Parts: sequence; C-alpha cells; structure tokens
Amino acid sequence: MMGRRGQARATGVITLNTGAGAVAENHAYQLRTPVLALAFGLVQVQVTTAASDRVTAAEVEFARQLAKEAQHFARCVERIHRRGMTAA
Repeated sequence: MMGRRGQARATGVITLNTGAGAVAENHAYQLRTPVLALAFGLVQVQVTTAASDRVTAAEVEFARQLAKEAQHFARCVERIHRRGMTAA
C-alpha cells in the first residue's frame, strides 16, 4: 500500500478490481471543478476538489501525483499483458 513517510497507514482497504465494464472518465465543467469518475460495475468512485469553485495548491499536487501513479499503473499492466501475449 502506498503511503507518505511519517503518515499513519490506512486501517481499512477497499479493493475495486478492473476488468470488463471498468471505466475511468474525467468530467470537465465550465462552472465548477472537474470530477474524475471511476466505475467498477455497480460501484462508482468520484474524485473531486473540496470546493466546487476553486482549487488549492495541494489539490493540484494531488492531481499530478494521481496522474503520475496512474501512468505507472498503466505501464505495469501493459508490460504484464505483453508478457502474457508472448507466452501464449
């Protein structure tokens, strides 16, 4: 599990498995901050800013970290998928 140094670790974990039907979508709006929607079948998680009309520096940093880690996740998944394709 990821965690920042010096921060207490989470005491609960929710695992949402990807697969058929899993969707990630960014919803951009003109009059409010964006919403990142992650859907896993009937379960949906929405990531948004604390206020709908402004963004803090901490939220910008989180968004950048989220994008970076999602890119790493995609590379790892792609690498494992390619490995499986060559083994078949």
